[in-house]
This record gives sequence, structure tokens and C-alpha cells, in this order.
Amino acid sequence: MMRRAALRLCALSKELLIPGRGLTQGSQDPGKQGIFHIQEACSSVHVNHGVCVRDKLREIVGASTNWKDHVKAMEERKLLYSFLAKSQKELPPRRMKDSYIEVLLPLGSEPELREKYLTVQNTVRFGRILEDLDSLGVLVCYMHTKNDSLKMSPLSIVTALVDKIDMCKKSLSPEQDIKFSGHVSWVGKSSMEVKMKMFQLHGNEFCPVLDATFVMVARDAENKGPAFVNPLIPGNVEEEELFRQGELNKGKRIAFSSTSLLKMAPSAKERNTIHEMFLSTLDPKTISFQSRVLPPNAVWMESTKLKSLEVCHPQERNIFNRIFGGFLMRKAYELAWATACNFSGSRSFVVAVDDIMFQKPVEIGSLLFLSSQVCFTQNNYIQVRVHSEVASLQNKEHMTTNVFHFTFMSEKEVPLVYPKTYGESMLYLDGQRHFSSMSVPVSLRKDYRVEP
Repeated sequence: MMRRAALRLCALSKELLIPGRGLTQGSQDPGKQGIFHIQEACSSVHVNHGVCVRDKLREIVGASTNWKDHVKAMEERKLLYSFLAKSQKELPPRRMKDSYIEVLLPLGSEPELREKYLTVQNTVRFGRILEDLDSLGVLVCYMHTKNDSLKMSPLSIVTALVDKIDMCKKSLSPEQDIKFSGHVSWVGKSSMEVKMKMFQLHGNEFCPVLDATFVMVARDAENKGPAFVNPLIPGNVEEEELFRQGELNKGKRIAFSSTSLLKMAPSAKERNTIHEMFLSTLDPKTISFQSRVLPPNAVWMESTKLKSLEVCHPQERNIFNRIFGGFLMRKAYELAWATACNFSGSRSFVVAVDDIMFQKPVEIGSLLFLSSQVCFTQNNYIQVRVHSEVASLQNKEHMTTNVFHFTFMSEKEVPLVYPKTYGESMLYLDGQRHFSSMSVPVSLRKDYRVEP
């Protein structure tokens, strides 16, 4: 029986070559690819080649697979401080190809793996895909910053932001292999932008399914402060464009943050929108601001809420003994999907994820409170916001850790959502902004099926 592995991905990178493990560069031709298996706790599948992403990450940072040994493992990482660079100039520059890796998720060739990704509608669980993207993003950054002279990396690389995930008009079948690819596309002093793509096998070709942009940050050996990372040098015109886009993305994030409704008042156009919505809900039978009625085909925002509670067990820890960010994304997504379906009265399908900021790590043993709410709708689109906060058993004070934004599409047109309070009005405008930032509105097709 195989040892337990919390994640399911297997690296195919040429850059990860380790004697005896037979890792090879991935190929678009499935007939030429080696078979790389996903490890599961109770699987009897024999692993011939490859190494699981989660196992590779543990190896890179020296993390223990046993919870009882985690304190000792973290103590050993304190010895790595002397290997941290004092400035970025000390570190050799890297190319994008240095961090490029491909990963195979063999849903078609490994039926034993399929059930963990399977929905009752016989589609692929998008929440599991979010977990896999998070792990892949971290591994990509370790490839960018690797030092061949060191057995363990002195860096602690964590997810800072999910900038954008856009879905393509392709079906996700649980019976066909999935391939991921990723590389670092932009670098600051301690931050790295990672571009990832997902493909699924159709016939003899891997077809694009998803594009994702994550921002990762490097911290010291104990994850207590920032650390420098290798600079990135574009190797050709295409890479120069990717790097330039990374700079633009950084500027957009700064601009978006500076105009946040938590910092600045809404624009004149947005204020007019809210005032017109307010006027449309006044009861014409009374001359009062207090008497409110809903227009036809509309619901109050407050009635769209769903909540959940998670106990954060050691099983869901990451390699630094905090709760795995992919787990948080999966739980938030599944609650958001349920919220969208409950609101629309029909199946809903994710089309975009954006601006997931990891504000605070979640400790093992915490109570995780998730609150989901529809904050904006248009035609058959549903914008859902999930607020995440934690509290310890000893301290009942709640602290925000994440805010998640998901865009769904329903099979039918959905009601308009109306705010009652000023706070809900700000949620409405924030949802409208995130919806408007979606790259290109997609059209629902029968072959487009991505569920929790």
C-alpha cells in the first residue's frame, strides 16, 4: 500500500530530473508520454515513474509526512537562514524555460483516481482543480529559485493572490487525462507571477481548458519575512511580452486596490446606479424612504446567503504546517457553487475566478467560517462573493483570511439582486466591478461542464 499523499499531481518536468525516477519532459502527443501516476492513500496502483507534486514539495523544503514530526522539521529549517541571499544581485538570473514544468492528471488511464474528481453529474470537480493549481504554482516557483548545491530550499514560497482564472469552452470529462503546464512569467524582488494552463485529452490531442495567473511570494526559512528571488530575463519577443504583461498586471492590481470601495467612495456613475435601484424599490403607495418593495423578477441580496463551518485538521496542512491554500479555495468554491445553484434554481457553471487575496494564514486547529452571497447578476450570470474568517478555540475573535470572487453562469436567466443597506450596495458595486473585469463573457454550451 502506498504512503499517503495529500495531493494528486505528478511532475513531468525535464528540470526535475532525479536519478532513478525517470522524469521526462511532457509531450503533446499522448502516445509519446510516459505514464505518471497519482498517489492515493488506499490505491494499489504501482508507481513506475514520476514523483507526486506534494512529495516533491516536501522534499524541497524538508517537510515531514507525519504530523507528530512537524515541530522537529521546522526547527531544522532554521539552519537554512545563512543560505538566504542578502540582495537580489547575489542570485543568478533565470529564464522562463528554467521554471517550466508539465503535470499529468491521469483520470482516463487511472480509474482508481477518478472518483476523487467525480461529480454526481459525471463531470470534474473544479474545487479539486483549484487545489492542483495551487500546488503546481508553488512548485513552479521552486524550480525558478532552485539552487543545485543545496539539498533543501531556504525559501518558503506561498500563494499571495489568485489574480485570474478563465475557463475555455471545453468540456471536462472525468474519463480523459488532464495536463497542466506552468512557468514563472514575471518577477519582482520577492514576488513571482506564475502562468498556468490546463488541457484535456480529446482524441490524440490535448485541448486548452483553462488559463490561470497566480502571484506567489518568497519568504524566509520560517515563513516570517520576505526573501529575495532570482531575477527573470526574457529570452525572446514572446517572453518579453509576457514579462511586460506581468508589469501591467502589477500596475492594475495597485490601481484596483487604490480605488477599492473600502478606501474610496463610488464613482458618480456607480452612485447613480445605486440611487436608481433604491428609488425603484420604494413603495408607490406611501411617501416614505422606509417602505421598500421588490421590483418584478428580483430578490433581496440578504436572502441569498449561505454559510458553512470547517474545523481545520492536520490532514489539510501544507508543507509549512498551515492550512493548505488549495483546500481553502476548494471549500470556498463549493459553497459559492451551492449558493449560485440555490439562487438560480438550476445548475450553474463556473466561468471565472479572480482577485483571491490570501491576507492571513490559517493555523491548524482553527475554526474556519465561510459566508457566501450573491452580490451581482446580469442575464444568466451570477457573481458570488465568499468571505472567509477564522477563530481559534482559545480566542473567539474572528479575523478575515480571504475574500473569494467567482463568476457563474446559469442554464437560464436569473433574477436581479437588490441591496437594502449601504453595505450591501457596496457589495453590489464590488461584484459589478469584478464581473466587468471578466476577460470575455462566454456563452453556455452543452459541452461546457465544470462543477464542484
